[in-house]
Amino acid sequence: MTLRDVVEIVQGTVLCGEEFLDREVKLGFASDLMSDVLTLLADDILLITGLSNNQAIRTAEMSDITQILFVRNKKPTKTMIDLAREQNITIIVTACSMFKSSGLLYQKGLQPIY
Repeated sequence: MTLRDVVEIVQGTVLCGEEFLDREVKLGFASDLMSDVLTLLADDILLITGLSNNQAIRTAEMSDITQILFVRNKKPTKTMIDLAREQNITIIVTACSMFKSSGLLYQKGLQPIY
């Protein structure tokens, strides 16, 4: 699925990275524990998290994750958005919970890492 599909499925809003909405994502990983994210060894991952701080952006950067879905109406700061822009990371926000977002995306074909 593309990031454009993700936005539609979770009724999300794109805060940065609109130019990357045709990027393919094959795998999803939902976590608020960034130490768990650092263990991932896969490409085309959508990080689904409610952790709205600079650590989420830095962890995505270190893990070569180029798209983050912030759930539960978490609003990234301007600093986070600027940092994501510098790293070509797309940020999407949704009012859905992590559980609902994951379920909706899985139902539409996004696969779990494990």
